[in-house]
Amino acid sequence: MIIGVPKEIKTHEYRTGLTPYGAMTLTEAGHQVIVQSNAGSAIGFSDQDYQIAGASIVDSAETVFNQADMIVKVKEPQYNECRMLRKGQIIFTYLHLAADLKQAQLLIESGAICIAYETVTDDKGRLPLLKPMSEIAGRMSIQSGAHHLEKTQGGSGVLLSGATGVDPAQVLVLGGGVVGMNAAKVAVGMGADVTILNRSILERLVKFQKKHSSQLTIDLSTQANIEQHLSSADLVIGAVLVAGASAPKLITRDMLKLMKKGSVLVDVSIDQGGCFETSIVTTHDKPTYVVDGIIHYCVGNMPGAVAQTATLALTNATLPYVIELANRGAQQAIFDNSNLLNGLNIFQGKVTHQAVAESLDYQYDPVSF
Repeated sequence: MIIGVPKEIKTHEYRTGLTPYGAMTLTEAGHQVIVQSNAGSAIGFSDQDYQIAGASIVDSAETVFNQADMIVKVKEPQYNECRMLRKGQIIFTYLHLAADLKQAQLLIESGAICIAYETVTDDKGRLPLLKPMSEIAGRMSIQSGAHHLEKTQGGSGVLLSGATGVDPAQVLVLGGGVVGMNAAKVAVGMGADVTILNRSILERLVKFQKKHSSQLTIDLSTQANIEQHLSSADLVIGAVLVAGASAPKLITRDMLKLMKKGSVLVDVSIDQGGCFETSIVTTHDKPTYVVDGIIHYCVGNMPGAVAQTATLALTNATLPYVIELANRGAQQAIFDNSNLLNGLNIFQGKVTHQAVAESLDYQYDPVSF
């Protein structure tokens, strides 16, 4: 199979879909890898590194899309990339279709086989290809939130750790999954007082609370509890996820009135439409905006800011699936592996993932071979 890696074109997106090591693994297995020139140069992976690994370098994305049987990317294909896809071609990347109707329409029209990292499962129902970026985004959410709390960034001027004789900041984390847990760990490590609200009190949350009992509170995610904690929160992290579906709106615009001016909302769920009513996708170029005195940080590709770490972590997770798809072909791999089947969002013009179909108001057409 010919695997193609185009250069990412989303604003300030420096990650790449495959490391040179990944390319070498595929070429040693008998496959051909073509990489767009400078796809990894921003993070220290030169064209020569890919050539030494056995890949071929081409000048344009058009050449990659024209020649490849499977496209391996990081972020969702931008609209001009969607138009380069062809019937039966595989695209393996993050798609986040629930928040992007136009992308879904273009992918349906392309006839391509569209497999989304974020809905591939493992044998325990977890999301192994979402996990590495969720870990990074969770950790970065505190780093970014702390930065924008600074007065020079328009924030309230609160330091997460506080100071001698000064109370630490109050951090509210909505969701106790991978993003939420990683956000809480960093916030606790920086000295903040942290509250995690989750739909249920899970054993791992209880263990985490016992370890950090002086700084950490765990409670159920109810509207009453959210409203109660909003009034004291300096930083709120939106970390909720329903795989493949639009994120639930947990904070309405009216609820912003409960918050202190200059507080910060970081919506890590923005790829799935965001969990705050006032969330609008932003970029690393202009990451924040203000609504009713509350700073909103809603960057849609947060891990792109730490692109080298993120690319290494992502390839570690995705490479076994790329190899499986290349070795068996998409249809056989999906037929043999129910976890890959769960990753299939669109198959030759039909929406094949139920949560995606429901979010987009499309007919759900489960694939059959």
